[in-house]
Amino acid sequence: MDVKIVELINELNGILIGKENKIKKIVANVLVGGNILLEDMPGVGKTIISKAIARLISSEEQDKPIKFSRIQGTPDLLPYDITGVDVYDPEKRDFTFKPGPIFTEILLADELNRTTPKVQSALLQAMAEKQVTVGTKTYNLPEIFFVIATQNPIESEGTYPLPAAQLDRFTSCLTLGYPSFEYELMILKKGKSEDRLNNLKPVISANDILKIRENIKKIEVNEKLLIVIAKICEKTREFKDIKLGLSTRASLMMLDILRANAYLCDRDFVTDQDLIDLTEDVWAHRLILVNPQLKAKDIIARITREELKKII
Repeated sequence: MDVKIVELINELNGILIGKENKIKKIVANVLVGGNILLEDMPGVGKTIISKAIARLISSEEQDKPIKFSRIQGTPDLLPYDITGVDVYDPEKRDFTFKPGPIFTEILLADELNRTTPKVQSALLQAMAEKQVTVGTKTYNLPEIFFVIATQNPIESEGTYPLPAAQLDRFTSCLTLGYPSFEYELMILKKGKSEDRLNNLKPVISANDILKIRENIKKIEVNEKLLIVIAKICEKTREFKDIKLGLSTRASLMMLDILRANAYLCDRDFVTDQDLIDLTEDVWAHRLILVNPQLKAKDIIARITREELKKII
């Protein structure tokens, strides 16, 4: 593993204390350019960790943080508030495009589920294709572009559930959780994360990450494990308790994360335990169940273990 990635992880661990495993999963997503959905209670560090990632990655200009934009989800937000709009210029007698916050390298969509379905849909093309179409023109986004979205799973008043097409574009859905007593005490002694955030400086460049991304693609995935992944996806599409199963995109994203996780573990191969460890984070949020009272994480974890036992 590159020493710069070690430094990145160490710096993030200093911001989000006591969440080493979660930090590792977030970094794995960053390395493969995966969009991340952080679903958790208010005040556990969802927004602060997003800002920290942006501060620790430099742009092509040395020591200058990567371009970062934030959208605060509200019901009155409109699609062009995100994508931008063509504005008529009377001097030129022509329309001039004014880009919105989506034209960035890391986009934080805070409380995305508070925006209307029309606004949520404005992100679909960017999340899947790294492009934005406004009017008749299509604009390319930076290669490293990815979205970090947050949502509060408790409050439902004034929220709009994310559509299946959008959930499928998030590589992982992660929860951070509350810190343990010992770590909470440590946080109280260290003070607010915002104070430490201001002292962060870039430790890795966007180009470094893109090079590492190419190396990650070379990590071996056993043929048997590929068969298991395909079998799991097939089973979710036929399972009696599942209305909408896993897509082909879901299986490809799982491969990306499995390879990134192996890289962070200093391995050049993927294991079946990697699949067990990541299945809930990468796949559960995509499933739509017949009975909402059932838990998608329990169902996909059980299917994964059953299919692994058959082949491995």
